[in-house]
Amino acid sequence: MSPRKKQRKKTPPHPLAHWFLISGATLIGIGLLLLILTFLPVISVELHYDAAQLTPKQNTDTQKPVNVQFGIVIPKIGANATIIPNVDPYDSRVYQQALTKGVAHAKGSVFPGRVGNMFLFSHSSVNFYEAMRFNSVFYLLNKLQNGDRIDIYFETTKFTYTVFESKLVDQKDVSYLMEKTNDKLLTLMTCWPPGTTFKRLIVRAKLLTN
Repeated sequence: MSPRKKQRKKTPPHPLAHWFLISGATLIGIGLLLLILTFLPVISVELHYDAAQLTPKQNTDTQKPVNVQFGIVIPKIGANATIIPNVDPYDSRVYQQALTKGVAHAKGSVFPGRVGNMFLFSHSSVNFYEAMRFNSVFYLLNKLQNGDRIDIYFETTKFTYTVFESKLVDQKDVSYLMEKTNDKLLTLMTCWPPGTTFKRLIVRAKLLTN
């Protein structure tokens, strides 16, 4: 007879193995939840925009601005918000506070109707928490094309701008912030893609009236 094979003793699992397994699964679950909550507002706005394209066009001239003293209305994407004037674009504490109330007007840039560049910026929201805290009216800024209208209200006067350029730039590119020009320009900026801070989306427009 052949000698019996020695049975190998099973090594008992390490006491911490079960804890590590549960912790890992929990962390993966939390990560997936945060990912969903980060991009859910973006997806929701996109779906709403797509649905709106299937319905008959309404008279966008009847869209009432939420603030006629200083406000922005972009009929194509349904953006309608207060503009907070003279916000320091280099101080995160200052502009994050401003963005809980509306779109920020960069301190040092011109006001509507004046020669120069008026620079407005807003979050596209970094995560679901900030999506609830910060203004996200520029979610759909990428939908704007040349010729689209942007209405700025300032001290009850309406200034109409038309888009002539849209581009992605590096997050550190501040060349558009205090650009010198002899025209009456409007520059809108937001983080891109929505929910991230990888790039900056710049939309530029020129004053039509006033």
